[in-house]
Amino acid sequence: MKKDIERRILLGRVAGVFGVRGELKLESWTEPRSAIFKYQPWILRTPAGQESELTGVRGRDSGKTLVATFPGVTDRDVAESMIGTEIYIARSALPPPSPDEYYWVDLEGLDVQTVDGVKLGIASHLFSTGSNDVLVTRGDRERMIPFVMGDFVKSVDFEANLIVVDWDPEF
Repeated sequence: MKKDIERRILLGRVAGVFGVRGELKLESWTEPRSAIFKYQPWILRTPAGQESELTGVRGRDSGKTLVATFPGVTDRDVAESMIGTEIYIARSALPPPSPDEYYWVDLEGLDVQTVDGVKLGIASHLFSTGSNDVLVTRGDRERMIPFVMGDFVKSVDFEANLIVVDWDPEF
């Protein structure tokens, strides 16, 4: 029997080193960016694909970057070897979203169809434009649909694995 592997969320990556004592510069995709430190344990994945779990990371905001101290990393050489390492957490480590709010990762893979029942494809991913989020749907072709509840997105039904949108299939 195949073991179910829990879904992971990519929160950021090691972007560089800071100083000579093994501190690391992080790129964070959390909002605010320093929230990355709230979610632990981290699952670290090196560019070579090696994975390890890490707890006890501390960090601070330092102007244009986040600076982190990893347990056991005390010199610049070790820190440099970690550049490019991705930082993941288990999906279960995230708090439940508020009503009518969604984690993007939970929407990925859902079927997308119009209010008239025309299948547009699968929700591939989302991205932010600053004014609103955009749902990228892949089917017969790629479509970018503003993820605006009520206007374009009419419903999200996890039980039915379905997002219903008010969108012209020809667009």
